[in-house]
Amino acid sequence: MRAVVQRVTEARVTVAGETVGAIEGPGLCVLVGVTHDDTPAKAAQLARKLWTLRLLAPDDEGVEQSCSDLGAPLLVISQFTLYGDARKGRRPTWNAAAPGPVAEPLVDEVVAQLRALGAKVETGRFGADMRVALVNDGPFTVLVEV
Repeated sequence: MRAVVQRVTEARVTVAGETVGAIEGPGLCVLVGVTHDDTPAKAAQLARKLWTLRLLAPDDEGVEQSCSDLGAPLLVISQFTLYGDARKGRRPTWNAAAPGPVAEPLVDEVVAQLRALGAKVETGRFGADMRVALVNDGPFTVLVEV
């Protein structure tokens, strides 16, 4: 699994003009991509990593904080294009991205595992034409792979 994680002060995802998920920060906007050999165990591993990753602003002692430290929210959005390959030619291929019937339950598992850890999680809508708007705090963006 692959995730692009952005520290945000706010983020929202809309489908056909309707807001389907939104958070007010500090928090994380997480784009999640699934490949063919991903498993529920990898989804759980990614959820634990996202919940405890110290990406949020430092406390008074200068130590960066995690969502678990602050109870900060996450907006999790499925993003098959994270497995796009544009090394050859001018058009990316999507061969490494898992098909919807494989990917959707694994993205749902990431969300379920985060919620089981105590996270407040909002989501996009799998397979929909989504519009994502966010204010990146920093800017601060990292790539996480499990």
